[in-house]
Amino acid sequence: MKQKTLFLTTFTAVAALSLAACANAADEAEPPVTMAQTDTPEAETVEAAGLCLDAGPQTPRDIASTIGLNPVSFPLAPPAEQMNLCNIHSHTNAEHKGPGFSVFVNDSDFGGFACNATEDLTEAELTPVDGAYGNVKPGDTIEVHWVHTSCETAAPGEGLGACVPETCTDPLLRVEAQVFLVVNDSAAADFTELAAVRQSGGMWQTGNIPSDTGDPVTFIGSTTGPSYTQAQCSPAQVTWSVRPQCTKLDINSLHAWAAEGNVFNETASHAVRQLVTAPELLSPME
Repeated sequence: MKQKTLFLTTFTAVAALSLAACANAADEAEPPVTMAQTDTPEAETVEAAGLCLDAGPQTPRDIASTIGLNPVSFPLAPPAEQMNLCNIHSHTNAEHKGPGFSVFVNDSDFGGFACNATEDLTEAELTPVDGAYGNVKPGDTIEVHWVHTSCETAAPGEGLGACVPETCTDPLLRVEAQVFLVVNDSAAADFTELAAVRQSGGMWQTGNIPSDTGDPVTFIGSTTGPSYTQAQCSPAQVTWSVRPQCTKLDINSLHAWAAEGNVFNETASHAVRQLVTAPELLSPME
């Protein structure tokens, strides 16, 4: 099994079987989707770029841009309150680009985008601390995904396979995403509260996803993770809601969440998929 940061790949393998279509495909990445063949100059240009045109819209994206030419459409998932929470995980840095996290880090597996306020952190906020959430430190940016499924039999569990149990076929999937700037400050957001799991109205729900970081940008896309590129796309169909601003998160609460033995068995942050920029791979947004 490859390192845990590739668990989105595991989920896509499950999704391909159960969904016929949702962070980190099997241990080996799926082969690229065959591109559509046409004789137009525009198509030749796209083909030269190696884009996987037979896939649906892809994620992550710049949420400040509405441009998208991918023709594949599918129904939006219901609100998270009407779905079962099935997984919570994080990525380092942000996979998406947004108004509050637009600083490009690099194009490595742990590249992506950092919160704009990173350079303004104080010495106290950057004080190192050891803990159980292994590869995150003060000053890092992480993007947290609360994954939801319409499967009535689903329950919170390890990996995205928990979102597609064997008893459920063709579920709708939704990811609620928030980007955090990690600091050593007990006054910052407490992840043990944000990731708390409970049942409400017969549905598995989470704690308190931030509501003061701007109106979520909602769009249709795919799963993410470093196994996918613009030439090798995810076939999964996911509704995304990404909040546009960063907020600070206490590193000590992340360590506590990992040390307590969370139901998701999350003890480290996952790698990122690089930003999808080709309009042919993005859904149009209003």
